[in-house]
Amino acid sequence: MSSAGGLSRRRVAGASSSSASDDAASPSWTPNSPSSNGTVVTHAGSAFEGGSKVACDPRDLDQVQEDSRYGGRMPRLTIMEEVLLLGLKDKHGYLSFWNDSISYALRGCILIELALRRRIALVKDPNQRRSPLADRLVEVIDDKPTGETILDEALKMMKGQETDRMSINGWVDLLSGETWNVMKIGYQLKQVRERLAKGLVDKGVLRTEKRNFLLFDMATHPVADVRTKESIVTRAVSLLTATTSAVPPSALDKEGTQCRVTRTVCLVCAAYAASVLDNAFGRLTYEDREAAFQRCDEILAEFACWPFGSTSGTGTGGGRRREAVNIGMGNTAPSGRESVLGLVQEVKREMNGEDDLSFHLIAGVLEVLSKLDSLL
Repeated sequence: MSSAGGLSRRRVAGASSSSASDDAASPSWTPNSPSSNGTVVTHAGSAFEGGSKVACDPRDLDQVQEDSRYGGRMPRLTIMEEVLLLGLKDKHGYLSFWNDSISYALRGCILIELALRRRIALVKDPNQRRSPLADRLVEVIDDKPTGETILDEALKMMKGQETDRMSINGWVDLLSGETWNVMKIGYQLKQVRERLAKGLVDKGVLRTEKRNFLLFDMATHPVADVRTKESIVTRAVSLLTATTSAVPPSALDKEGTQCRVTRTVCLVCAAYAASVLDNAFGRLTYEDREAAFQRCDEILAEFACWPFGSTSGTGTGGGRRREAVNIGMGNTAPSGRESVLGLVQEVKREMNGEDDLSFHLIAGVLEVLSKLDSLL
């Protein structure tokens, strides 16, 4: 039976059979009204007509509380998935066979994502502050599942290792399988790239195809949702081509997303360490590409230390070499560190004070990723 608003209203047994026009014309009608024999008749009703809600999932309320607790809703894609998307060839659906950095960088992104979701942090111990940032111990502060399979698997491993905590550098090595200790080989996260790609297929961003490579067939994952990847490319390019201290709105995720500025900073730094950032610069000129890489060097140098922005150098080793090349070519433009420090201030607004140990951990992971070339 249709109501005046075009919605259907279901009645339970025992309700009087009246026409839709009678219901719409009667001002005294309520969702729960007594019938002629004294029993209370309950209607499913509609929110537009004053009816009550039929059902409520308690997990929705928990999600709202978690979003308000962590400063916003979780994004649709994790940082690992965004880095993988930047590395994938749109039509072919596979990564470069010569890229040895992305597997190691993705393990670091797992720690960053868990820290942003307030699941892990550095151990709160004054003695630990004397150690280098990458050698400080990691602890689980909330073992609640995140809903992402790889994140939950890594979180479970860390929770099981609480009696013998390990450092940031140790966890990145263990998760990537870079260890000589055969007793720790079970901590390696296997097939991370393939599992991330299948997760993106489930989210409708990629699709699965079978492709023949000479002697064998291999599943590939071309891009199905071009707009999603374009938004990631736009965020990275907008941040790295900005020349002012203000963060461009196009460099950030949707309004209301948790830690929007920090997530974009971690995205470009992790993509740079994974050697996939140049895939986002296809439309830039040579001079703009070099300037974007120079800015990314400066961002990584300022965020790979604690407190953020406390470095006294000009950037990473690659950044210093690139700056020397620019000077040799007669380019004497300023490094733009002032605009990077403006970005640092925006990230500090998303922290819970200077003692936010989750952001301490993020700085430690970025320090490890900044040394990835020397490690490999």
